[in-house]
Amino acid sequence: MTADDLTADEPTDSDRDSLSTKSDRFAEAPISRLVGFQVEPPLADAATNRDVPLGHAIVLLPCSTNHHNPMGRVHGGMIAALADAAMGIAFGRTLFSGEDFSTIDMQVQFVRPVITGTIRAEATVVERGLRIGFVRCEILNSRGKLVATGTCTCTVL
Repeated sequence: MTADDLTADEPTDSDRDSLSTKSDRFAEAPISRLVGFQVEPPLADAATNRDVPLGHAIVLLPCSTNHHNPMGRVHGGMIAALADAAMGIAFGRTLFSGEDFSTIDMQVQFVRPVITGTIRAEATVVERGLRIGFVRCEILNSRGKLVATGTCTCTVL
């Protein structure tokens, strides 16, 4: 999603200035600190440059045995939480002053297990309307292999 994708009913360029100040509050969520998510900063000039995607996020999780399930693999819930965090941050970066959001649906499809190493979630807002948005995410292992995919639907509050 770029600035050109915004509809005429959406906020003006002056409102876009609030993106740079509000948008990364989602990167500082308590769950990120608790679990160990490492949130990369937004793309440079995303709030002002119409050629840079607004709804984009990359979140890393260094996995250890602390994240394992009883079978010795990273728990699927951790991978789902990583997808949720990345998609939420990506969508949060599209919000304007006075807006909040909530996830109303989320799906995660697991492709391969993870034992250790850093996994990387990259999320992108596919479509963002005035009230509803759709986000997708890919999670890759340290060798660049697909671990899981995810999608979610968010509503603006």
